[in-house]
Amino acid sequence: MLTHNGTKTIETERLILRRFEYTDDTAMLKYWIADEKIQSLYSEPVYSTKEEVKELLDIYIGSYEKPDYYRWAIIEKDCGECIGQIAYFLVDNKNHFAEIEYCIGSEFQCRGYATEAAKAVIAFGFDEINLHKVQICTKTINQPSKRVIEKCGLTYEGTLRDYFYMNGEYVGRHYFSILRSEYEKND
Repeated sequence: MLTHNGTKTIETERLILRRFEYTDDTAMLKYWIADEKIQSLYSEPVYSTKEEVKELLDIYIGSYEKPDYYRWAIIEKDCGECIGQIAYFLVDNKNHFAEIEYCIGSEFQCRGYATEAAKAVIAFGFDEINLHKVQICTKTINQPSKRVIEKCGLTYEGTLRDYFYMNGEYVGRHYFSILRSEYEKND
């Protein structure tokens, strides 16, 4: 059985993962949510105004009252700003698994932040929620995300071919996962 306590703050060496706040809007627009490339890689719309971001934050912040809602703002300790987000956007209570999505602003990519955040959220899933399995999917064209997933120790499960239609082309979807027993063995 899963234990739901909602989105709690997680601190890593260089990051603070915390609930979103309305004051994150400026950094979100500056670093990632208005970037078409970043948003398209995890199938999210582009937000270009503070009003649009506020509407999204209304949803995020309003959802924190649900104990099985898990979405974190990724705050870099050095700059103190929201450089991305990570979430268990799918939680399957019946089958005891959850799926992670994440994004990091392009200015902060290739520094290990996504890996650091994902490892922390994976640990949270097993240690706090009592998940049996954590999965992450990525588009076949997103090689940086694939490297993050592999660094987190997930196992490749398969590819759904031509899953997405983007910019006039079909793109596949890679599935990766880690089981509790694998996580505990490597812990």
